[in-house]
Amino acid sequence: MASSVVGFVGLEKATTPVDTRIVTAVRTILECLGEDPTRDGLLKTPQRYAKALKFFTQGYDFSPADVINDAIFDVEHSELVLVKDIEISSLCEHHLVPFLGKIHIGYIPRGRVIGLSKLARIAEIYARRLQVQERLTQQVAKAVDEVLKPLGVAVVVECAHMCMAMRGVQKPGAMTVTQCKMGVFKDDARLDERFHVLLDMGRQ
Repeated sequence: MASSVVGFVGLEKATTPVDTRIVTAVRTILECLGEDPTRDGLLKTPQRYAKALKFFTQGYDFSPADVINDAIFDVEHSELVLVKDIEISSLCEHHLVPFLGKIHIGYIPRGRVIGLSKLARIAEIYARRLQVQERLTQQVAKAVDEVLKPLGVAVVVECAHMCMAMRGVQKPGAMTVTQCKMGVFKDDARLDERFHVLLDMGRQ
């Protein structure tokens, strides 16, 4: 029987060996940089990076159904549900460097609600992949919409991108904001305004 470890978002996963192709590739990259991959500080770096990269992208191994289980409940509630300031980190698919920030997820139930922690777990599934922020925002919104069939979904993502802070224009502190609105959030301007008012509550 394969050994198991507590993996992504608390799920049990079979332990997988380090991918030797990644190890070999990282060793080659170190050599191309003019480094000596056999020196003490770098001797195990290829193995460590291979393991870390699999962790950073483990969202590929899961779907929303894997994390939701039976945490959907019939509740006669038709008011806005908003979970905000969910911290996320992902890897930019253009440069393979991190972008980090927060995601805010709101929806109007249609007789069904989801366990609040499951919204954070859905966000993690798509954040733990090679991403662009625009796609990540849309994927989370569509996943919530498909799972709950609510009256509407609103997702806002705010992130700082290291590819912008550490290279290129080198502007640390710049934030990128993306949003995806579905259903009544697209059709009802007052509801959309209410969503943003609640989103801004408590902020300085």
